[in-house]
Amino acid sequence: MAGKPKLHYTKGRGKMESIRWLLAAAGVEFEEEFIETKEDLEKLRNDGVLLFQQVPMVEIDGMRMVQTRAILSYIAAKYNLYGKDLKERAWIDMYVEGTTDLMGMIMYHPFQPADTKEKNLALIIERATTRYFPVYEKALKDHGQDYLVGNKLSWADVHLLEAILMVEECKADVLSAFPLLQAFKGRISNIPTIKKFLQPGSQRKPPTDEKFVAVVRKIFNI
Repeated sequence: MAGKPKLHYTKGRGKMESIRWLLAAAGVEFEEEFIETKEDLEKLRNDGVLLFQQVPMVEIDGMRMVQTRAILSYIAAKYNLYGKDLKERAWIDMYVEGTTDLMGMIMYHPFQPADTKEKNLALIIERATTRYFPVYEKALKDHGQDYLVGNKLSWADVHLLEAILMVEECKADVLSAFPLLQAFKGRISNIPTIKKFLQPGSQRKPPTDEKFVAVVRKIFNI
């Protein structure tokens, strides 16, 4: 069992979910050690294994990596999901930053006060359909290829599929005006490693519910 990356985080999506997605897409098996109480988090902090006292933290290749972006970049580069040159990497970075912004809105939605949730949900849909999805639809149209960058699977594709599925959980028909993204979703979802991750029983985590919000608030004192 030695050698598998070990993920330290709560038993939910949060910032770790994109890391789970990327490892799964690369076909990498990983273990998870869940932080379930405030004491679990304090132990990690007191043991000095969290560089900035924060999670996610991933043990990989003899390192204890923190900072979501750094972890994702490392995994993408290690498993050849980060383009063939600097220009491709720059495009992947831009596309990933866009989907990160969109997913961030969705990630924090369950933690919003009840009286602003409806307004926030409307904003998520509005941003997805007018600011973010049109960019990816146009990219696929302009180059006529199956993937966003370099005509091969990259981190950008994995991240976009994750974002699409998250927005669809907010509004099921959100891709109705984006035929190329609909086709993209079908293609990427059927890549064997990703298809496996999307099956019930995988390490993919369910949408955040009120019960999990309460657990997170308790662990992180928020």
